[in-house]
Order: sequence, then structure tokens, then C-alpha cells
Amino acid sequence: MTPDPAAVPERVGVYGGGRMGAGIAHAFAVAGAAVTVVESGDAAARAARERVAASLARAAGTGATVAGTVEVVTDDAALAGCPLVVEAVPELVELKHDVLRRTAAVAPAAVIGSNTSSLSIDTLADALPDPARLVGLHFFNPVPVSALVEVVVGPRTASALVDDARRWVAGLGRTAITVRDSPGFASSRLGVALALEAMRMLEEGVASAEDIDTAMTLGYRHPTGPLRTTDVVGLDVRLHIAEHLERELGPRFAPPRVLRDKVAAGELGRKTGQGFYTW
Repeated sequence: MTPDPAAVPERVGVYGGGRMGAGIAHAFAVAGAAVTVVESGDAAARAARERVAASLARAAGTGATVAGTVEVVTDDAALAGCPLVVEAVPELVELKHDVLRRTAAVAPAAVIGSNTSSLSIDTLADALPDPARLVGLHFFNPVPVSALVEVVVGPRTASALVDDARRWVAGLGRTAITVRDSPGFASSRLGVALALEAMRMLEEGVASAEDIDTAMTLGYRHPTGPLRTTDVVGLDVRLHIAEHLERELGPRFAPPRVLRDKVAAGELGRKTGQGFYTW
């Protein structure tokens, strides 16, 4: 699908400029939006600028047209007037609540999209004076080349907002799926279940990480295997989601020992150079 500038808001805010936030900013900028990224301090803002610049340079190098712009600031007042703000901060309820409150204060008319991969949209909506304005917009890593966005509908999400969200996703040149607010939604629940079983197989010596992944890439046509995907996502992220799903859905999502041990050792995947693979 091709991005359509007419289908996305002219101005978009992104709260958080980490890997996911920078990728979301990239996606909206390529589609023609003027994007404002808010970061927590000067050092984080510099790092976010570098991420976005590198990402957009790679896109330009492939011949893609970047029709929009990205600015990175440390003052959330810059979000005033944005019709859409996407929060992309780490998966901590208290942190997300704080960001949502701040966003609602400076952009009281904005629709807010949460990039959470597993937290309840309804729980997050408790931080807002108008919970109907919150919808899940779960992008996938790496955002610039991912074709899917989950639109997660909370019990208080306005029905008209779901149609708007699907239109924005199409405007980004991506495909939307609509998912009811439930633990892990569709993608995280299935992806984590597959990854945890692959880890158990590795622990049991069933096969090597490479062979387990090859079983899925060649046997089931997955683009990458579950263990390599875990390295890309981050073992710490996977552990956090698995622990959340275990609390919500039961022991079938209990994290294997190998995952806990690697996270404790700082082997978090591609971002640290070592996970189930050496990068």
C-alpha cells in the first residue's frame, strides 16, 4: 500500500522518541505529516533526532519520498493543536498515565493513540478526562518496514474513532486489524506464545536456536523465526509482556528460565549485541 497524505492528520504528536517512537514519527513524516516528537530531556532529544534522521536518510536512500517533517522537543506544550498524539513510552502503567495526563492538559481536543503492545486500553484511559478519545495504535518493530498496525478498541473508545484510526493506518500505507481490548491483544498474545514455546524447546535441547527458527521460516513461511524476532524486539520487552500475560491469563505464559537468565545477564538481544544470537 502507498502512503496517502490526504488520509493522515496534517500535524501529529509522538510522545517518546525511542526506537518505536522514532519509527512512528518516520511513518507519519513519510506520509506527509508535520510530526512533533516530545522527549524527556536534552540528551534523550538528541538521541531521538539522530534515530529519526538516520531512519529518514535510509528511506531517502531507497528512493522513498519524505513529504513531511519531524521536530524533536522537550516541552510537551508543543503538542498543542495536534489533532492526533501517539504515546510511545515504555510499558509502565504509571508512566503512561502521566504522559496521557500531560497530553490531555496541553492538547485537550486531541485524539490519543497508545502504542502499548499489551496493557489494557481501558486501564490507560482512566488517566483521561474523556476516555472515549483513547484508542490503541500498536505499531510493530521495526516500524518503517512493518506493514501492520493493530487498532485496539477499548470498551469506552468512541466508535467513530475506530473508523478514523483505520483510515490513518491506511494513509500510512499499512494494513489495520481491529482487536478488542484484551490481554496481549492478538499479535502479542500469539507472538509471545510462540516465542515462549521456542525458548522451552531450546532449554530442553530439542534443537538449536537456528534450527528452531528455520523450522518456522521455511516450514511456515514466517519472515523471521521466534527467537530471532525476540532478539529484535528485546528480551526484556518480551519478559515484561510474558509476565503481564501470566498474571492475566495464567501459567501457560510463564517465562522460561532461559529468558529470565538472559535478561538478568544483560543479554537483551540486538540492542546489546547478544541474545539468543550474537549480533
